[in-house]
Amino acid sequence: GFLGNKKDPNYKTIVTDMLDNFKKLGCNMSIKVHFLHSHLEYFPENLGDVSEEQGERFHQDIKEMERRYQGRWNVNMIADYCWMLKRDNPQRVHSRQTTKRSFD
Repeated sequence: GFLGNKKDPNYKTIVTDMLDNFKKLGCNMSIKVHFLHSHLEYFPENLGDVSEEQGERFHQDIKEMERRYQGRWNVNMIADYCWMLKRDNPQRVHSRQTTKRSFD
């Protein structure tokens, strides 16, 4: 499972079965669960080592996305979230540089 520091070798089947069972029960998929399912292969092997700070940031980011979309699920939410993560990387080197100008 996901409770330790290692992924279960059978993790994809476990998550898929869980989601199938939720669907059979008529449950709606939250944006957090949709993100987990859509990006399952990108989770690190040492999933339990992710800090509380990173987990809290994820929840804050998702809360902001839900506020922005006023509680309505939209397929664009995931794309917006991914672009937000990409733009928020301070180490990223951009290929196009702007020249800074002042109003002087």
